[in-house]
Amino acid sequence: MKTAAAAGYDVQRVRTDFPALHQQVHGHPLVYLDNAATAQKPRAVLDAMARFYERDCANIHRGVHALSQRATESYEAARRALAALLHAADPREIVFVRGATEAVNLVAQSYARPRLRPGDEVLITWMEHHSNIVPWQMLCEQTGATLRVAPIDDAGALIVPEFQRLLSTRTRIAAFAHVSNALGTINPVRALVDQAHAAGAKVLVDGAQAAPHLRPDVAALGCDFYCVSGHKMYGPTGSGVLWARAELLEAMPPYQGGGDMIRSVRFEKTTYNDLPFKFEAGTPNIAGGIGLGAAAEYLLRLGHEAITAHEQSLLARATAALQQVPGLRLIGTAPHKAAVISFTLDGVHPHDAGTILDQEGIAVRTGHHCAQPVMERFGVPATVRASFGLYNTPEEVDALVAGLHKVLEVFA
Repeated sequence: MKTAAAAGYDVQRVRTDFPALHQQVHGHPLVYLDNAATAQKPRAVLDAMARFYERDCANIHRGVHALSQRATESYEAARRALAALLHAADPREIVFVRGATEAVNLVAQSYARPRLRPGDEVLITWMEHHSNIVPWQMLCEQTGATLRVAPIDDAGALIVPEFQRLLSTRTRIAAFAHVSNALGTINPVRALVDQAHAAGAKVLVDGAQAAPHLRPDVAALGCDFYCVSGHKMYGPTGSGVLWARAELLEAMPPYQGGGDMIRSVRFEKTTYNDLPFKFEAGTPNIAGGIGLGAAAEYLLRLGHEAITAHEQSLLARATAALQQVPGLRLIGTAPHKAAVISFTLDGVHPHDAGTILDQEGIAVRTGHHCAQPVMERFGVPATVRASFGLYNTPEEVDALVAGLHKVLEVFA
């Protein structure tokens, strides 16, 4: 079948950028379908990080010598690249963090905690990753606020009228995923943001699963906070970004204290640094930030429109083929999905399926995917999850299906 992706996207050339893909596992070519957990890294990212450590290794922002100056410029260039990727109005709105998890915690503790009181409410959805549940539970315990949860339907789509019904004048913040990590559901972010703003709430969007698949345009989405994790968007582990509107960041107290987040320190009083540095205490993950900037530039070069078209063709092929596998139940069939497929097999535990697939060189994720409420909603303890990335091929989809037939043979 001819697709838009096939017409304008050279996946084989893209694959040459990723060294880790060209290996064998248990005597089979690696088929890496665990991208929702962690994506592989292109040579551009690896080279940028190696260049820092081999040539420019020095602390940033505080040195006058050449290595420090070069390291600082590379780090701040990465911030500018991430601002471009997210369509941020100003690089000062880009705060480097360790990942989306830290970004959510930063917003919960620095923005929300000083503002919430007993009787206030935080609204999330049933499809959230634990990282967008637990920080809000902790916040509610600290402030006396109440956590509200908008339900999802049998297809794994948010029930938007219920989300709207749960909004009220008591809602101080709404937090939800752009793309569900367990289901692949793409939420109608702009509509949800508009509804929350109409109720007077601020909005945090967890973009960890969206950034690899969709252009995370914060200007178009209209949200107040947006979080990404570097390792899911082909960047280093332990890296990520919180984007927030400058006026909100200006009004928020620092999340942590230490070096580089200050302008002056006296025992009587400390004056904090300007944006975004007041949220970046201590020596950061410099190589990680530089690598994340390289990942952003890589995605910008490929173009999210081409990436999305390619991945949607894989999703369509996989969905059609998996529906023909005896005893396979798809978990998450929303009409708008990213290239993430979760499923169960009758009579086969997901961990057993994953282990047999691994023997065929096929890497998938099994378990609850840090989304236990989703598993509860669908009445399963765990699923097998195959998640596709910009370097996966139609042949790898076929290999997954063939591998599942081998799983069924074992349990016949």
